[in-house]
Amino acid sequence: MIRHLVFWKLKETANNASKQENAEKLIEMFQSLKDKIPELIEIESGLNFNDSPAAWDFALNTVFYTKEELDIYQAHPEHQKIVAFVKTIVEDRCVVDYEF
Repeated sequence: MIRHLVFWKLKETANNASKQENAEKLIEMFQSLKDKIPELIEIESGLNFNDSPAAWDFALNTVFYTKEELDIYQAHPEHQKIVAFVKTIVEDRCVVDYEF
């Protein structure tokens, strides 16, 4: 099994919306992938409430059976729509992929 974790630092405002509004839209967008990408086993995302300087603003946690299925997810047109939106609201990004 593969776990794909992504963390973002969001802009305070982007696309005429606040960080909170963009995070809520992002959660909805990620949740919509559940029924659109068969390779996606689990998905959850959320806006951080920890105010530590070390904390990231937003997290995405997804699970796949194989690395190949992760690749399919990443190239999927519905995921690519989210990628385009994310690029407009994000300051920084980090990712971790691991097998378990």
